[in-house]
Amino acid sequence: MANLGFAGSMISTLVRGTAGINTAPAELKPAIMLQLYDIENCPYCRLVRETLTELNLDVEILPCPKNGTRYRQDLIGRAGKAQFPYLVDPNTDVEMYESLDIVAYLYETYGQKPLPLKWRAGGLQVFGSMLASAPRAARSMQAKTGRMPESSLELYSFESSPYARPVRELLCRMEIPYIVRNCGRSELTDWLLPPIREALNISPDSSIDNRQYLLETFGKVSIPFLYDPNSDSGLFESEDIQQYLLQEYG
Repeated sequence: MANLGFAGSMISTLVRGTAGINTAPAELKPAIMLQLYDIENCPYCRLVRETLTELNLDVEILPCPKNGTRYRQDLIGRAGKAQFPYLVDPNTDVEMYESLDIVAYLYETYGQKPLPLKWRAGGLQVFGSMLASAPRAARSMQAKTGRMPESSLELYSFESSPYARPVRELLCRMEIPYIVRNCGRSELTDWLLPPIREALNISPDSSIDNRQYLLETFGKVSIPFLYDPNSDSGLFESEDIQQYLLQEYG
């Protein structure tokens, strides 16, 4: 079943091409971290998360699965309705619904460059994201609430990683907030899988700060990586991370 689950995740990645993988860091970085009320397999939320990867912006994810009791109710009290995604930017006091509006806001405010052509064809991006959601439709986004960590977990990830996606799905179902440390690919060597880099004795040479942190701290860049400040522990490997989350917070 795990292999079948990964196959569906890989299909979702292939449907979106390079979206949510490549990154060109934003000119500005928020002084205070952005927050996103989010459902992992929501096609509209995916568009915003892809943009965050493209701009190399970290974000705190507030998961809102169906029948969730933590952040869904919080959003209704805050903005009046349970509609996703919803961005909160404490740096500008801007809060907003609508995925394509959020994409445009992020490029204007932090990218400080014209909206890329692909995002101007917003309808096509929505359709493509809907297709990418289809292979994960059986992965229920119904809440199975876990124990709330005292401090937010940190997930080193990029949006279209087929290995990171199952971890994010589990965090969503468990309603566990977490910080995405975006690790998009900016260099040719970033596209080589870790075993291939090791076999060829190629050292990653990424300009992305979160990738540099993994390399300097652990000697390798492999996605996903979960850091839990509550236990001061870190884990690579998607299945190991999922098992840890269920044991610690299930």
